[in-house]
Amino acid sequence: MIDLSTGYLGLKLRSPLVASSLPLWKDLTHLRKLEEAGAGAVVLHSLFEEQIMLESLSLDRFLTEGAESYAEAVSYFPDMVKYGGQRAYLDHLGSAKKALRIPVIGSLNGVSTGGWIRYAREMEDAGADALELNIYFLPSSLDADAAAVERGYSDLVHDVKSRVHIPVAVKLGPYFTSMANMALRMEAAGADALVLFNRFYQPDFDLETLEATPNLNLSTSEELRLRLHWVALLARRIRPELAITGGVHTGTDVVKGIMAGAKVVMVASALLQRGIHYLRQIEADLVGWMTEHEYESVHQMRGSMTVDAVAEPAAFHRANYLKVLGSYTLQSGSFSKQEGLRSWDEYGF
Repeated sequence: MIDLSTGYLGLKLRSPLVASSLPLWKDLTHLRKLEEAGAGAVVLHSLFEEQIMLESLSLDRFLTEGAESYAEAVSYFPDMVKYGGQRAYLDHLGSAKKALRIPVIGSLNGVSTGGWIRYAREMEDAGADALELNIYFLPSSLDADAAAVERGYSDLVHDVKSRVHIPVAVKLGPYFTSMANMALRMEAAGADALVLFNRFYQPDFDLETLEATPNLNLSTSEELRLRLHWVALLARRIRPELAITGGVHTGTDVVKGIMAGAKVVMVASALLQRGIHYLRQIEADLVGWMTEHEYESVHQMRGSMTVDAVAEPAAFHRANYLKVLGSYTLQSGSFSKQEGLRSWDEYGF
C-alpha cells in the first residue's frame, strides 16, 4: 500500500496534493468536492488588502473626497457586494472548517502591515489551521530600492508571525536579486514555510483602443522547472518547509516536486482547466509511478534530487549553462541536440 501522507505547517495531510488559492473555494459545494477528490488541504481564496481598506471609514472618506479627480481609480477596487468583505470571508472560513475534515488554510493578499495583523488573528479565531501570506508587491517607484523592498517583506512576515499562534506560510515571487538570501530572511522573520512561486498579473496592450487590458494565462507544466530549480537549491539548507505552486498538472509533476524537496505541491490551473475531479487522476498517476518505481511512501522519495543529492550539482548552477548551449546546433531553423561544441562562426553569427 502506497503511503501518500505528509506533513506541512505542522499539519498531518493524507496527500501532498494541496489546492491552491482560487475564487472557486468561496463555494462550500466546491470545497466538499475537493475533499472528495482527495485533496490533502486547501488554501482558501484570498482576503485582499483592498477589501480591508475599502471597508474602513477612513478610506471611504478618502475615496469620496478624491472621486472628482480620480473617479476612474475607484473602479479598480473589487465590487464588495459581489466579492464579499472581510466579515463574509471570516464567516466562510468558519463554515469551511465545520464542513471539511481536511485542513483549511486562510490566505491574506496584500503589501503592507495595515489590517493584516488584525485579520490574521481573526482568521485564527475563525478556525484557520494555518495562514498563507500572499505578498503581491510590484515595486514601480524609482525611489524604492531593493533593500527597502526586502525589508518590507521581512517586517510584514515578522509582524504577522509575532501576533498569531498558528503556522504561517509566505508565498513569494521569484524576482529577487538574491533569492537564496531572501529565503533566509524569511526564515529569520519567522516563516514556517515558503510557497514558490507567485505568478504576477501582467496586463496586455490593446493596440486598437490603446489600453492596458487584463490578461491572466493559466500555467503549464513548463513553468514547473523554475520552481524545481529553487526548491532543489533551498531544501535542507533553510528551516522553513517548501511548497511548490505553479506548473503542477500531472502525477509526474508531483513526483518531480517531491523529489526536489517540497513537502507539498499546490494545484490550481489544472483544476480550472479540467475540473475538480481531475485531482483524482493526478493522484492515480502519482501512485502508479511510485508503484512502478518501487517507492512505498512520499517520505521515501522526498529530497532525492536536491542539489546535495544529485550526481552533478553543477546542473543547478551557471557551470551547466555553457554545457547546455554547447549541446545544441542549428538545423532547419531549430535547435537539434548533438554532442560537442561548435564555434559561433559555424552558426553564421
